Amino acid sequence: MSELVPMKPQVYKDPRPAEYFDPFYKRAREHRPGVVYEIVRLFSSLLMWTVFRARSISAQNVPGSGPVIIAPNHFSYADHFFVACFLRRRLHFMGKSQMFTGFLAHVYSRGGVFPVRRGHRDNEVFRTAHAVLARGGCLTMYCEGGRSRTGKLAEQARPGIGRIALESGAPVVPTAIYGSSRVRNYKRGEFPKVWVRYGKPIRWEPVDDPTREQQQEVADQIFAEIRALYEEIEQLGPREVARRERRARRST
Repeated sequence: MSELVPMKPQVYKDPRPAEYFDPFYKRAREHRPGVVYEIVRLFSSLLMWTVFRARSISAQNVPGSGPVIIAPNHFSYADHFFVACFLRRRLHFMGKSQMFTGFLAHVYSRGGVFPVRRGHRDNEVFRTAHAVLARGGCLTMYCEGGRSRTGKLAEQARPGIGRIALESGAPVVPTAIYGSSRVRNYKRGEFPKVWVRYGKPIRWEPVDDPTREQQQEVADQIFAEIRALYEEIEQLGPREVARRERRARRST
């Protein structure tokens, strides 16, 4: 198996003032993803299903209504599209603030993406996430923060997802994306098959002001579920995992 195509160097701090991002936060708080989301989902889903032969396992685990946090691992810029293409619900995503430049910033915003201002203590992102969940929205948030540069799961989750899960009380669906670590090898003519496995929702009772330790503990529990889903696919193969989950559903 060939090595992974190198990723561009990380830019860890966005120098633009906080006020630049206010319209994007405001839109996410006040509006659900609109027609831009549906257009992008149509074309990106066709790409995911055909070029990368994307398949899902247990997509029915995602609640059809009400607030929910979908928590996948993160290998590729395409993970947003892999997660969304099997769900009828319109998802909100967090994206690094460097994406929000020029015309594309408005496309992202109308497509349900809101920024995380990198290199700064950004409480606006938490306020926006809570606004999305408070109106019964579906939020996608990566436990690891940024993309893995090694093609392997990170050693530890970031505490942010634990904070949102505890403060909101929204159910969390741990999600394993298997195969997307090699998506960037399309530059070498490689198009890996990708599987998305949605775990069973888990929920914590709301805590008004969780400590950093509480946030990290919940984030670690979520990431442990993601790791278990992912490693079972590695050990048994995605088709066998899918068969087992189908049999389990029929027997209940």
